[in-house]
Amino acid sequence: MRLATYEHEGLRRCGAVEGEEVLPFPEGADLLDLVGGAPVPATGAPVPLARVRLLPPLEPPSVRDFVTFEEHVEGVRRSVSGQAGVPDAWYDAPTFYFTNPASLVGAYDDVPVPPGCGVLDFELEVAAVVGRGGSDLTPERAREHVFGYTVFNDWSARDLQSREMQVGLGPCKGKDTASTLGPWLVTADELEPHRDAEGFLRLTLTAEVNGEVVGRDLLSNMSWTFEEMLAHASRGARVRPGDVLGSGTCGNGGCLAELWGRSGRQDPPPLVPGDTVTLTVEGVGTVSNTVVAGRKPEPVRGARRRPRDRP
Repeated sequence: MRLATYEHEGLRRCGAVEGEEVLPFPEGADLLDLVGGAPVPATGAPVPLARVRLLPPLEPPSVRDFVTFEEHVEGVRRSVSGQAGVPDAWYDAPTFYFTNPASLVGAYDDVPVPPGCGVLDFELEVAAVVGRGGSDLTPERAREHVFGYTVFNDWSARDLQSREMQVGLGPCKGKDTASTLGPWLVTADELEPHRDAEGFLRLTLTAEVNGEVVGRDLLSNMSWTFEEMLAHASRGARVRPGDVLGSGTCGNGGCLAELWGRSGRQDPPPLVPGDTVTLTVEGVGTVSNTVVAGRKPEPVRGARRRPRDRP
């Protein structure tokens, strides 16, 4: 089943997608409730998808973005920090950071350049959505807690990211402005035929900029399964229905920075207003966003160099 949240005739609605139509659920229905176990309600008269604006499928309580593709880590590390190889610590466990659940945009929305950014990039990912809450899960139990999957684009201001990560706390404003989630939420059962013997989903991932393919990879090249990622996220913590877990960016051109790190030059160039990024995940769908001009940053001064007086 494909479940979508959309805007139609000025109202926010959700429903089931069949072919080129969406079958609306009753007013007031919310996909977060369905993800959490509420029964699927009856649907109304179909509405053509061409007449709706697709919104992010749900408003998640949290978004954890992992980094599970070794090839991506190797390329981007060289691009962002100038260092070669993959850190030894990366191999220990599936690392993630929390990103902004309030910055999600729909499958075909415009994306503004982040304030102060001169090096904008996309990141092709797949996101798993938690259906059942829990803590201290095993990977085996975690499979029962995955509700479904959607396409995820973690837009990145590489110049901001490169500078702020020198502080040692990870990315912040470099990842804060926009993340695409969509075009809909595909229930986990739909993708089971793509699962390989090791538990990975063998799905083709394709990235295009202005109609030109710049990246192609397989989701099964992840180093951890979504179940292992979810088990790790739940260790000593509670995951909740609707929580989003990003796969991390795929390799082989899943973002521009990886290509820059490998070639030593910014080719293809950073994204600018007018560029359109189209990401496709086999069995899930396609999102396509056009970059538009953003706002100028409101000035905030640098740190005060304080004397070290003591009372």
